[in-house]
Amino acid sequence: MRILVIGSGGREHAMAWKLSQNPRVERLFIAPGNGGTAEAGENVDIKDDDIRGLVAFARKNSVDLVVPGPELPLVLGVTDAMTEAGIPCFGPDAYAAKLEGSKLFAKTVMREAGVPTAGFAMFQDVKAAREFVRDRGGPVVVKADGLAAGKGVAVCHTVECAEQALEEMLVANRFGGAGSKVLVEDLLEGEEASFLAFCDGERVALMPSSQDHKAIGDGDTGPNTGGMGAYSPAPVLPRSKWEETAELVILPIIRHMKAAGHPFRGVLYAGIMMTEAGPMVLEYNVRFGDPECQPLLMRLDCDLTEVMLACAQGRLDPAMVRWKDDTALCVVMAAQGYPEKYEKGMRIEGIRNSEELPGVKVFQAGTRREDGLVISSGGRVLGVTALAPNLAAAQKLAYQAIERIQFPKSYFRRDIGAKGLGRGV
Repeated sequence: MRILVIGSGGREHAMAWKLSQNPRVERLFIAPGNGGTAEAGENVDIKDDDIRGLVAFARKNSVDLVVPGPELPLVLGVTDAMTEAGIPCFGPDAYAAKLEGSKLFAKTVMREAGVPTAGFAMFQDVKAAREFVRDRGGPVVVKADGLAAGKGVAVCHTVECAEQALEEMLVANRFGGAGSKVLVEDLLEGEEASFLAFCDGERVALMPSSQDHKAIGDGDTGPNTGGMGAYSPAPVLPRSKWEETAELVILPIIRHMKAAGHPFRGVLYAGIMMTEAGPMVLEYNVRFGDPECQPLLMRLDCDLTEVMLACAQGRLDPAMVRWKDDTALCVVMAAQGYPEKYEKGMRIEGIRNSEELPGVKVFQAGTRREDGLVISSGGRVLGVTALAPNLAAAQKLAYQAIERIQFPKSYFRRDIGAKGLGRGV
């Protein structure tokens, strides 16, 4: 088999690492890839939004399966284009990808499908939006409608905070066209969980629960990022609740998309708030989360290549998907200053030394290779991931692994997994 992975982050390194374990995989291409993916396969200098270039490459190189990592190529229609070229693609078509590409579309689908979610209102006019939040007075969440790399969400406990977020999105144009429309939602109280499933348009294979850490600082303080760490399973969503939760937040969407003529194939990701009234959906993603992908794939105990191909071809058997009982935890090492201004070009050492610890894998995100060295090239640089019998052991192992890495001007949260441990795990 020949496989093309699209993307350049830690999620794509994790997928390439897992896909490369199939002995049938003859060639593994990653476009554009990073310093870590270069070890698992061959990096290709094509950007993830160059749909025409990706299709041409896949055709020329007789690719058997395309695996888009990020949301952008999916929203731009890479699956539609690959399907037209006769190449299986693991991901939803452009219509279904609007579940992530447009918050308004997702909320409308949730309402039609009966999925529990927060009340909301949509605005394009900043004056009307200001009046709404002033009249409402209570805590709200302000969201950019379009794609904003995980950063277009402001949790506001005061009217002043909400007005500032509206100003940044609708007036200052901080997120460009993605923020030309904004949603103002009721703020849900509780603990968050990520709940993902492999889907083939009709059948699903549930993944274990996980929990992301979006805020930059310990204790969930500071601005949102693309994710500073994750672990799986998440005690807030135990195994005994997975099927029940899927009936609320996963299966209604699968049925709705099939009825709409756009069967959802790929990974459906439900970001959930576990409230006193039960699980409520905060958002949907149409791909693996980053960094949730890293601990999930560390736990996956079957062949990812065959699962993805089965989903793309509409023949998924949930029994083919198996998971290790262990816990996996990922801590993101970022460049100081992220998600705002940060330096690039810093030399990173100690990755191999870190991976000598049993159960540790360092997934590279914002890195490149230069003269045999690993150099930082982004804000989120490494995802140090550990697999161990329980959450406490996985947390301890991940931070031990970090101590072996030399990375100047690095930053990482020191409390990944603390919520789960606080629940007596």
